[in-house]
Amino acid sequence: MPTARRVHHSYRDYLSLLELSTVKLEYCDGEIYAMAGGTPAHADLAASAIGLLIGALGKRCRVSSSDLRVRVEATDLSTFPDVTVVCGERKTAAIDANAVINPTLLVEVTSPSTEDYDRGDKLSHYKQLPNLRAVLLISHRRPQVTVIERTATGWSETNARAGEVLSVASLQLSLPVDELYAGIELGA
Repeated sequence: MPTARRVHHSYRDYLSLLELSTVKLEYCDGEIYAMAGGTPAHADLAASAIGLLIGALGKRCRVSSSDLRVRVEATDLSTFPDVTVVCGERKTAAIDANAVINPTLLVEVTSPSTEDYDRGDKLSHYKQLPNLRAVLLISHRRPQVTVIERTATGWSETNARAGEVLSVASLQLSLPVDELYAGIELGA
């Protein structure tokens, strides 16, 4: 029985497929993956995060939805985080004028199918972004946000739960977890 051959796609192939696709596609080291659609709670949590971040960061940073592509040049990943924040001038990839390479803060709302990836391999990719100061992982299970923040000695990780305030010191950012989850029904 012949073995399956792994197909390697160029980045140009990826961009061509992306133009025709009805779903978001992620690219990593020659492989293209379809990104799963989210639940209403997932969409609501991403929108809530956008609103709170715009209010907290004001005009000093630009907050964008999952329509903004982020490229991690060090690992050859291009993906669509749920929320991307860029403080200062946006810089784009030389091979992709629609993909930013200098996010300051990234937000992912977890789901049953993506949680392990978001907390594992994807987070490892994100940590290779030189301008990235923090990643927020918003739980789909319970009111809880994991804050992964770059420090002088590496990366720190803290959790903020219901009744608490999440904080990102390097951005002088504080957000009440209860406000993030207000009015949103989480799945069982």
